[in-house]
Amino acid sequence: MTITGSVGSIPPVRQSTLVRAPLEATFDTFVRTIDAWWPKLTHSVGHERVRRVVLEARPGGRFYEEWDDGTTRVWGELGVWEPPDRFVMSWLNTPAPTEVEFTFRAEGPALTRVAVEHRGWEALTAAQRGEDCAEPGGYSSGAYSRGWTMILERMARAVSEAVEEAVR
Repeated sequence: MTITGSVGSIPPVRQSTLVRAPLEATFDTFVRTIDAWWPKLTHSVGHERVRRVVLEARPGGRFYEEWDDGTTRVWGELGVWEPPDRFVMSWLNTPAPTEVEFTFRAEGPALTRVAVEHRGWEALTAAQRGEDCAEPGGYSSGAYSRGWTMILERMARAVSEAVEEAVR
């Protein structure tokens, strides 16, 4: 699924952070360790029931949470898989599907910019854009923007620490 903006479209949520690690290591560690750094208690469907978060690293792969009883809740499916530069997936944790794109760009030999763009808000009604997500008020209140900022910060810390540990 590809969602594109048009004139009069609702602006996407865009956030980015710098990670102190080379591009390939950042991408690989992001994907491989997502279960360790993703904020399961606050940014999941099952909250305390979530045993793990999985990103299947391939075109058509699922992004999902698995609960303590084996139940899975799919968050999205990878439509574009271009390691180590980007991946795009549907996002099913909104009232209607939206789309999330992560991009990874080298800013230096050991510095990578990781950006997220969450788009396709036109698929939701105004009331749906205001529905609570991990924080009250959803898209309309800026909750998604704050949520992606927090997720990127957690990821940047985890990736930097993992890469530093691997070098030691």
